[in-house]
Amino acid sequence: MTGRYDADPAILRDLLAPLGEVETLENLGGGLFATAVHATFADGSRSVVKMVAADTGRMSTYEKGILGTEARIFGMLAGSGVPVPRVQLTDFTRTRLAADVVVTEHLPGAVWNDLSLDDDAQHALRRELGAVMASAHRVTAPYFGYPAPESGLSGATWREAFGRMVDAVLADGEHWDVALPGDRVRAAMAAHATRLDEVVSPAVVHADLWAGNVFVDEGALRIVGIIDTERTVWADPLLDLAGAEQFSAAPPDPDILAGDAAAGGVLTGLLATEAGQARLQLCRMYYALLLVTEVTIRAYEGEYAIWCETTARANLDVALDRLGC
Repeated sequence: MTGRYDADPAILRDLLAPLGEVETLENLGGGLFATAVHATFADGSRSVVKMVAADTGRMSTYEKGILGTEARIFGMLAGSGVPVPRVQLTDFTRTRLAADVVVTEHLPGAVWNDLSLDDDAQHALRRELGAVMASAHRVTAPYFGYPAPESGLSGATWREAFGRMVDAVLADGEHWDVALPGDRVRAAMAAHATRLDEVVSPAVVHADLWAGNVFVDEGALRIVGIIDTERTVWADPLLDLAGAEQFSAAPPDPDILAGDAAAGGVLTGLLATEAGQARLQLCRMYYALLLVTEVTIRAYEGEYAIWCETTARANLDVALDRLGC
């Protein structure tokens, strides 16, 4: 899979030596993009090593420099109330491994997506996820768009940055021969450009807060870890709603909105306006474009590939219809 990298264990042990003597290395499954390895040290401490191959040949434009973004965002969110792991080591030199490497402390808890929880527990966790979003959105960013300079997808305004993001995914689709409704997308961008201008301050938007990226203490029923910040955008906070429910065209989850509001967040207020509703559909349009193109770029196969593309295309049509284009 694109971005994944199989490291020589001896070289990996040498890279981790500043953190201690490595006792075991265990590949962690589940990642569709990067490779993650669980490292246990002789003193009993544990870390997670994340690697993305240096070869960008099968990456979307927005994914260039993506692991550097992860390390940067973990640092930005430290102390914000968002429970992110501490970065212990990075290596972007590509001298020992043909990959970028970020090493973080091991998080407690279990992946939310792996737990069998009743409805009450799910409702409570979604409300807490809304509070996590509110905490992240209070962290200010220096500009709009993707943080990594390698992507070239940033700007002084949200209209400028978002326009580049949309143009990039359309260009990726053309490069990989993925049929996209480019004329309708460009018409939507032109029709709602002034709506984008209403976003005047870039927030830290995780943009991938689905249950697979959230760690939970099942006993206390609370969120104890947030991972995979590499797709973070400095953006309109509404983009987090699209990222949390990537395959949904339904109204935003009321529990997430309630949790955000209770924590002093801005999402409910933004959605109370016509401009906010339009921007939510623009965010969903963009996310659907990413999902459609990545099926080809990442060479997904089997039933998941069919389901992913079919669902994303249907949601793309819904968003464009709601935008009047």
